[in-house]
Amino acid sequence: MKKVYIETMGCQMNKSDTERMLGMLSYLGYEEVKQAEKADLLMVNTCSIRQLSEDKAFSQLGVWGKWKQDGKNIKIGICGCVAQQKAQTIFKRAPYVDFVLGTHKIYALPEIIKKVNNGEKVCECSETNLTEDNLSKNYDIKRVKGVNAWIPITEGCNNFCTYCIVPYTRGRERSRLPEVILKEAKDALDAGFKEITLLGQNVDSYGKDFPTKQPEKPELANYRLAQLLRDLNSIDGKFRIRFVTSYPTDITDELIKTVVELDKVCEYFHIPMQSGSSEVLKAMNRRYDRETYAKIVKKVRDMVPDVTITSDFIAGFPGETEEQFEETLSAIDEFELDYSNLASYSPREKTVAARWVDKFIPEDVKDERFQRLNKKVQENCLKSNKKYVGRTMEVLIENFYEHKGQMINTGKTRNFKTVHIPFDKDLTGEFVNVKISGTKTWYLQGEIL
Repeated sequence: MKKVYIETMGCQMNKSDTERMLGMLSYLGYEEVKQAEKADLLMVNTCSIRQLSEDKAFSQLGVWGKWKQDGKNIKIGICGCVAQQKAQTIFKRAPYVDFVLGTHKIYALPEIIKKVNNGEKVCECSETNLTEDNLSKNYDIKRVKGVNAWIPITEGCNNFCTYCIVPYTRGRERSRLPEVILKEAKDALDAGFKEITLLGQNVDSYGKDFPTKQPEKPELANYRLAQLLRDLNSIDGKFRIRFVTSYPTDITDELIKTVVELDKVCEYFHIPMQSGSSEVLKAMNRRYDRETYAKIVKKVRDMVPDVTITSDFIAGFPGETEEQFEETLSAIDEFELDYSNLASYSPREKTVAARWVDKFIPEDVKDERFQRLNKKVQENCLKSNKKYVGRTMEVLIENFYEHKGQMINTGKTRNFKTVHIPFDKDLTGEFVNVKISGTKTWYLQGEIL
């Protein structure tokens, strides 16, 4: 049996794509290996959100290319967002690459592999405004062993934020059919997974394109995320449902009410803000200002008991003043954000902000702002965690490992708090009631009841 190794970079969507590609390759007789040296087929599934990620991908390809030049009989492929962005130019930069596969047609992989094994070089980076639901039914998904199954429900993005390359690499928004999503969820649950996470660059837009792209299915005209959650919630069994990522102004009252009403949907919203300054948000082409974001967060907190709200922020966006940056620091405090992902601004090819060279912030200033932002996130994460000390909470155990001579189970509460629990027995995959006994910056400490 041939061996395949896939190096996956970036977001959960990329990880989900890798699981799908492994399913297709299994159909072709490939077995996954964890060491690149043992593989006949080497692939890197790339991320282009930041330049560092792109550079890392080409560095990895360079290592494999040297193996090939030294006589090793291997095939090399690049897929994901960098592949979609760079397409045919990759062969010039890395002539040892055998195929380039973009983000729109990953189910072309079986045919690509056949051509590559016949000595062809292949580039499949054409765009489409449709999903590949009709092809996905033909292959299993080789999910990473664990408790959480990722299921994409939308692909692409229509927002065109001035810093973001996603619309150029993932294309326009495309919603997957509910029956396909429900089948993938049932298959994952039958395989033992205990949590379903619905993925999308803008998951709250789910179904908005059905009237134009699925006119032959009038029953889908008003089918949105809230209805999908209800259909998933009706599946028998004990499991949890999450969804990411939410665009602030697309969070409807109906969606919030649905989260409250459904017993399997978790009390967690990831709502990227990106900047606390209304002026910077306008420059970013975000469709809200600070006041609007504040109202959305307040509504979610008022309606959803014990909700965790996390966010994303960019430090050093072109033209950002010190005063505007300090508005971001104050926003994290004001909205009591439980945790935030952070990044320094990185110019990306094709995006509008990448052309604002005269407004670029010096690297040392960006780094200094990033560090201050990180400190603020740590402070608020610890403050958020302290609220739960003394509480009894349900935890889904995800991992079991040894730390300093003690066996530890770790897992998540319904509202996405990580809990570390000293316990000698491996409880991975089980729901356990835990008393929160203490807290650190990034996690809670618990005791099995």
